[in-house]
Amino acid sequence: MDMKKYVVRLTDGEREHLEGLVRTGKAAVYKIKHAHILLQSDADGPGWKDERVAEVFRCHTNTARNVRQRFVEDGMEAALERKKRPLPARERILDGKAEAHLIALACSDAPKGRVRWTLSLLADKLVELNVVDSISYRTVQRALKKTDCVLTGVRVG
Repeated sequence: MDMKKYVVRLTDGEREHLEGLVRTGKAAVYKIKHAHILLQSDADGPGWKDERVAEVFRCHTNTARNVRQRFVEDGMEAALERKKRPLPARERILDGKAEAHLIALACSDAPKGRVRWTLSLLADKLVELNVVDSISYRTVQRALKKTDCVLTGVRVG
């Protein structure tokens, strides 16, 4: 017999709350799915195993296990929400100071022999000036998109 480490035991109030969430359907899809997982994983109710929950609700068995674990360790609201990242997926390449360098550079005169700055030229210049170790022209593009700086020197729109 397979013993679950995180056993879900819903109170009547919790069960009512989850059934209401599922019944109305007025919540994010993932919340409704997590509510279904908790309802079917209830040891005092259906008590489904993670494999069956995953098959019926079309999710990974890890999702079912993680929802149960968050419910047992952190409570109902944590189980219904998505897992929060402790840190961003990746650190920002351009902080405020580096972004200011980029904007000043983009708004300055183009290098000798050039009519205007290109995204690649700006990326190369930021590396040359040791503002960043490395940067792609796409990152430069995203940073400049947030500002009013126009590389062509002509505003559109």
